[in-house]
This record gives sequence, structure tokens and C-alpha cells, in this order.
Amino acid sequence: MHTSARNQFAGTVTAMTQGAVNDEIEITLPGGEVIVAVITRHSTQSLGLKTGSPALALIKASWIILARSESGIRLSTRNRLEGTVKAVKPGAVNAEVEITLKGGSTLAAIVTMESVSGLGLVVGQPAVAFFKASQVVVGVTG
Repeated sequence: MHTSARNQFAGTVTAMTQGAVNDEIEITLPGGEVIVAVITRHSTQSLGLKTGSPALALIKASWIILARSESGIRLSTRNRLEGTVKAVKPGAVNAEVEITLKGGSTLAAIVTMESVSGLGLVVGQPAVAFFKASQVVVGVTG
């Protein structure tokens, strides 16, 4: 599958909570990280999602919020993935920050250069990525 979303994680549906309009889908990655998605009930059905089925979680890099791990920040976002800064690619206004997650996957985030500086984001530093469940696009192959 080719998309413009930088973050494409293959995993397994490990839990589903059905609602009248939206369903909550938990996708567990091979490294043990869990990504929660909220999608329409219709999408759950049309994708044929069931517990144990393979699924893809796609998240645009610009939807990621970064923080330092030791900040203790708590947000209302369902998704919180911890890792280590792998690379910082600076631009004129924004930077792309790559984070290696504890399970080995790489997550990309686009943040302002001011945020990179203010958070002191450098290679090797622990960091945490936040994103809302409603910002996760779920896909299947085949």
C-alpha cells in the first residue's frame, strides 16, 4: 500500500469496542506497542475487522505531538508511544523527527524548529509521541 502517511504500522487487531456510530479498534504492533483508532462502524464492517485479524495503522507525521519523556505530561489523547530520538532533519520552519519505538519501529513527526529547540530534541534522547485515536486511519491489505 502506498500512501502519503509517513507512519504506517502493521499489527494485529487485539481488541474492539463497538458503538452505535463509531468503533474503537486496538492494534498491537509486533513490538508490543498498542495503537488505538476510532473509526466508523461502517468502516469496521467494510474492512472486515475482527479480533486477531491483521490491520494497518496510518498516522500523518504532522498529527504527532512530541514531548520529553521525563516531562510527566498527561493529555487526553489515547495514543502515547515512547522511544528514542533517532534523527532530527531540520528545515527552515519545521523539522522531521524520527523516533525509534521500544519495539523497534520508527515513527516520524513534523514539528516546528522552535519545538525542537525548546524540547532539546537530539539524537539519543528519550521522547514520547502523542496522537488522537480519531487521527488514526485503519487499513487492510488484499
